Amino acid sequence: MRDVFDAIADPTRRRIIRLLAESEELPLHELTPHFPMGRTAVSKHLTILKEAGLVYDRKVGRETRFRLNASPLKEIQDWVAFYSNFWSENMLRLKQLLEEEEE
Repeated sequence: MRDVFDAIADPTRRRIIRLLAESEELPLHELTPHFPMGRTAVSKHLTILKEAGLVYDRKVGRETRFRLNASPLKEIQDWVAFYSNFWSENMLRLKQLLEEEEE
């Protein structure tokens, strides 16, 4: 398994996630035109996303279709939520200090 943070670190992979989130599933040939690279490069990005558990694939005839599995993104959501709380608490403390200083 690949790290989810590593998988979303690349803007191309984040764009693939967005495209898959907006569709039920997409084949490679429909994903490729959205990027300034060939099918092989897009396929490599999809492999990384699959290794992180963010993308599922299935064969339909000779075509492979890809769909998003958003559940691993919860790890990122939890991480961001922790720091959001951290900064909110610190900003609240700063506000209180500034108000005390004005008095």
